[in-house]
Amino acid sequence: MRILYFDIDSLRADHLGCYGYHRNTSPCIDRMAAQGVRFTGCHVSDAPCLPSRTALFGGRFGIHSGVVNHGGAASEPFNEGPGRDFVSTLGRTNWMRCLHNLGLHTATISSFGERHSAWHWYAGFNEIHNNGWGGMENADEVEPLALDWINRQPDGADNWFLHVNLWDPHTPYNTPDSYGNPFADDPLPGWYTPEVLAKHRAGFGPHSAREVLGFDADWPYPQPYPRQPSEINSMDDARKMFDGYDCGVRYADDAVGRILAALEMRGWLDDTWVIISADHGENLGEFNIYGDHQTADTITSRVPLIIRPPKSVTCQRGRVDDSLLYQIDMAATMIELAGGEVPATWDGRSFAPQFKADAPSNGRDSLVLSQMAWSCQRSVRWGDWLCLRSYHDGYHGFPPVMLFNVKEDPHLQHDLAAAKPELCDHAIALLDRWMAEMMATATHADDPMRTVLLEGGPLHTRGVLPAYLQRLRDTGRADGADLLAKTHPRDALQS
Repeated sequence: MRILYFDIDSLRADHLGCYGYHRNTSPCIDRMAAQGVRFTGCHVSDAPCLPSRTALFGGRFGIHSGVVNHGGAASEPFNEGPGRDFVSTLGRTNWMRCLHNLGLHTATISSFGERHSAWHWYAGFNEIHNNGWGGMENADEVEPLALDWINRQPDGADNWFLHVNLWDPHTPYNTPDSYGNPFADDPLPGWYTPEVLAKHRAGFGPHSAREVLGFDADWPYPQPYPRQPSEINSMDDARKMFDGYDCGVRYADDAVGRILAALEMRGWLDDTWVIISADHGENLGEFNIYGDHQTADTITSRVPLIIRPPKSVTCQRGRVDDSLLYQIDMAATMIELAGGEVPATWDGRSFAPQFKADAPSNGRDSLVLSQMAWSCQRSVRWGDWLCLRSYHDGYHGFPPVMLFNVKEDPHLQHDLAAAKPELCDHAIALLDRWMAEMMATATHADDPMRTVLLEGGPLHTRGVLPAYLQRLRDTGRADGADLLAKTHPRDALQS
């Protein structure tokens, strides 16, 4: 069994042609979707980067693994304590170890572990290839490593898993200038209007229209990047933002095509499972967040999932599966398809039987999505609905509960919580039940979200509020400063 997994950082599903996007961002990915199954309801359980990939490769939700933040105690897996054996539970049961035990040689081409000091994430890989750029590399710096790996495998290499991590849609948008702009003449998404921009410029929050790069207008990177605006002053700036992101998607897609071509040259493409997904999505104006991933919503948490099976697998090609799934369910599925059993400690649930039968995956009735690195939120996704519960608003001024109809309002512009309290009550009941179930099966007494809150909140909000309040007042947004100061009185007094 061969598995090639493209892990494209910050890739939104709805910015791919096969998911209905109006721009031609993804011809190679679209071709894989036409030859396989495209899942529309796949969500990461824990966002963003570090919690997401920890969940996927460990098979456990953040509430169980302990990894929900980008720093502090909740950015490391729970310590097993005296009960830890010679090999840890993670070492025995992670995704790559499960595949390795089934005879697959596992390799990764990624700088992710170094970027986040996520040394636990390497567990189970036979080979680790890191170009050392910490996520600032383009596809043209990752692609040669992938091509070299494919070309070095012996002719009889029938059992392997290759993880290829492309970063191009992640900010800062840094597609080489020589690539040009394939989307210069394409319209912006229809939902984004001058009225939306005007509302955002009056608003506030990290990575909002007037602070696209963080909490101020200072450039946080060693150099400016021409495709990355630092502020959205006009619709031209908004175009620059959307075009910069979409160019990154297309640049990554080009690399996907060339890597698939190398596989075909070896005569292996028809016999390989090809999987395409992401660690999270990317807000491009939703909730007045530009070029970041700060919420437990369907923009940050929903990811593409395309599984193109080998030709020997009986499967309706081009099928669309609308079931609600966690991304870790895909990992469980691949273990079962490889002939193994999903570890009892996993939260992921295989849909391999339905996949084999060429039927819908019959996914989950509801999902609980979490975000603890930029805000502290848990949300419930069910039917056409998304209900977000904010425990820390990430300095965006979110109310404690928000409700959206994601079918009618996919960009989350109309909060219906006040109009439909019964649906909010239903969602909070589902969330309470989920939290009780998770803690009943937890190995540690504390919910890691409590740890994050006791440490002072999400990593990316710690210690920055006093200066940001002053910036808001200096830029004519005193009302926003007053609201945040009232909501976060202790943070506002930090020196």
